[in-house]
Amino acid sequence: MKIPELRSRILYTLALLFVARVGAHIPLPGIDPKPLMQFFADQTAGGGGALVGLYNMFTGGALLKGAVCALGIMPYISASIIFQLMTAVVPTLSRLQQEGDTGRQKLTQYTRYLTVIICVVQGALLILALENPGRLFPGYDINQYGHIVLVGKTMFLLQSTIFLTAGTLLMMWLGEQITQRGIGNGVSLLITIGIIADVPGAAAATYQLFFAPVGVAKLGLPQAVLMGGLFLVVTMGIIAVTQGQRKIPVQYAKRVVGQKVYGGQSSFLPLKVNYSGVMPVIFASAILLFPQQIFSQLGAAFDIKFLVEFANNLISGHWIYYAIMASLILFFSYFWVSVMFKPIQVADDLKKYGGYIPGVRPGEPTANFLDFIMTRLTLAGACFLTIIAVIPDILLFQLQVPPRIAHFFGGTGMLITVGVILDTMRQIETFLLQRHYDGFLKKGRIRGRSTSPQMTIGEAASDATVMKLVGFMLVMLLVGIAAWAVRQFAL
Repeated sequence: MKIPELRSRILYTLALLFVARVGAHIPLPGIDPKPLMQFFADQTAGGGGALVGLYNMFTGGALLKGAVCALGIMPYISASIIFQLMTAVVPTLSRLQQEGDTGRQKLTQYTRYLTVIICVVQGALLILALENPGRLFPGYDINQYGHIVLVGKTMFLLQSTIFLTAGTLLMMWLGEQITQRGIGNGVSLLITIGIIADVPGAAAATYQLFFAPVGVAKLGLPQAVLMGGLFLVVTMGIIAVTQGQRKIPVQYAKRVVGQKVYGGQSSFLPLKVNYSGVMPVIFASAILLFPQQIFSQLGAAFDIKFLVEFANNLISGHWIYYAIMASLILFFSYFWVSVMFKPIQVADDLKKYGGYIPGVRPGEPTANFLDFIMTRLTLAGACFLTIIAVIPDILLFQLQVPPRIAHFFGGTGMLITVGVILDTMRQIETFLLQRHYDGFLKKGRIRGRSTSPQMTIGEAASDATVMKLVGFMLVMLLVGIAAWAVRQFAL
């Protein structure tokens, strides 16, 4: 907080994350979210709750609340994935990517247009399915829980689709602003804050799991120790693999430039075990969510049982889901490495600056050696990501642990949370070290930190602008707390 720019970025990020959380609690006009929330509460109590749990986790609970941000940031991620894939196969898009800032701006613009199209399709199908919730959510009884949509059909469909699209575009804009003027990657932080928003609920569910009333099945001390140990092991494993590196030794030959002698030093080339980070898990989850939601909503809207049954096989608990998830994680791990890591370019740079790997000839042999090493490392990282992704399902289906607790013992949510927090801490560490401060942590420094930010960021907002924004958000927070207190007192 002693650095004005860093303080401004942190406060700006927190304020925009608060805006995103507010959007996740504003219900659409004409929707009563209480029946749907009660239905999923009953599903969770019975050991289920895996119907749309992953999508609801990514949206921070906005889906169950019928909020204007119920689609979350996932349509934007889906559009980004589509253009990432098309860039590798379409020459025109590949040339745009290589044109620098101008080309990247055009690709970003095309991604936004595709995001709008995806939002319109998903929003309309979601509203159509909510009008007949029994088709989309097996077991939902209107006579027991009540109607979710309370108004007419045509006008409600039009305005709700517009609201849902606007909510996703707002989340997209907030993410871009956080990336440019805040700290960390905005889109990743929005997903992370939605995941950890359920921490209080998970803590309450954990308490009920071990201190249930008399006559209700509960877990004992051995299970508590086992779960605590598993949580620590999974967290440490994620951090270790995320930060793990294979150090390739590099020797620089001496060379004379003018009257100075350069080189003659030994260094290393760090190759990360999990080079792609959390991106394969995000991509795989988004790819699985998109067809699952489309097929389920199409089947519910047009009463096609085959599509509903196929969509139900694309959720956790079915072997088809795990097979597709493992294949997608493996594919996107190699795809991300192939896009971001260029062995030929690295070999040329080493040769240009007089560097070589001992025992390997410069040039093409060096590129082949690096490609061989990265292929093995990527396979190990992909296998690790797959194992971590299925751990919560083991707790959920084998040990009957509630879903909101199991999500914090690995899986997509845990990988995203740990990876994003590490990246954000590394960026804060970079700001501190650039200004000759001691660093973010006094003990256990972040290994593998860089001397420059890993992403292009813009100028921080002025202190006056940030303080106005933070002040307005604090007022909204106090009003919300007061309204909640009045409602609780009235009950």
